[in-house]
Amino acid sequence: MKTLIIAEAGVNHNGDINLAKQLIDAAADAGADLVKFQTFNADRQVTRLAIKADYQSQNTGSDESQYEMLRKLELTEEMHHELIAHCNMRNIGFFSTGFDIASIDLLLSLGQDHFKIPSGEITNLPFLRRIGQAGKNVIISTGMANLGEIEAAIEVLESAGTPRTCLTVLHCTTEYPTPMVEVNLRAMQSIQAAFRVATGYSDHTQGIEVAIAAVAMGATVIEKHFTLDRNLPGPDHKASLEPKELIAMVAAIRNIEIALGDGVKRLTASEARNKSVARKSLVASQSIQLGEVFSAENLTTKRPGSGVSPMRWDEVMGKKAQREYGPDELIDF
Repeated sequence: MKTLIIAEAGVNHNGDINLAKQLIDAAADAGADLVKFQTFNADRQVTRLAIKADYQSQNTGSDESQYEMLRKLELTEEMHHELIAHCNMRNIGFFSTGFDIASIDLLLSLGQDHFKIPSGEITNLPFLRRIGQAGKNVIISTGMANLGEIEAAIEVLESAGTPRTCLTVLHCTTEYPTPMVEVNLRAMQSIQAAFRVATGYSDHTQGIEVAIAAVAMGATVIEKHFTLDRNLPGPDHKASLEPKELIAMVAAIRNIEIALGDGVKRLTASEARNKSVARKSLVASQSIQLGEVFSAENLTTKRPGSGVSPMRWDEVMGKKAQREYGPDELIDF
């Protein structure tokens, strides 16, 4: 099964349409399935007095409010059209997370056929209900949530018209970057067991190993922030992959998908060539005369494995040799 890889550009465009297009190019070059932005309006998103998260203050300073920071990172409707066109040109899917009902309506009008519920909106009932009414495929991030809050969100979406089969729930830790000790990747499997939904992982750790491990553990969706340069100004660059790292992550995930296989334990084509080389056969450990009884004194096991299997040891013991054997000669019982 192919993992849906979402390259999260987020707000790493810094409000610059050209930078946003370069992010699309980087995501397409890496082989990601979707490149995701964020659709919001600061006036609808936060109050003028809302403070920044600690990581945001560390990365952008504390002189401006969260509102002032977000105002600089908005994408206009015209920008959305330009980005969709650029995605089409680069043959990568456009995706954006809406953070309010008006933004969801805008994305619907643009033809977006799947939606993302960000971690901060998982307890926003009217927002959840509006997405549920659209009846699209929905990806839910669960940072900061417990199982009860996830269950409540799923119930709202279902009651509004989106069946559970259209939901994918992402385990997530809302800290940028996420400390390894707080990743708790097994929680993804707990979510799957509790709600019988497709699951995935929204990764905010540094590096690529946790996202790769999540795929090995059954993630069907991986979302990962990326940037052109971690030294750029802005709230999310520091916890993002750079293009070469994104390329490495996508390649590793695709290899893991192949390596997972179908679960049937069988002899592979390449193993078949090695079987007789690596396994052993029953071999004369010394000269054996015609009619001599096979015993632990005159038999041993050695490579190659092209003769009688050592698993027939007990069957051969006590039988008489039907011909003479020299030392190291394969027994042909």
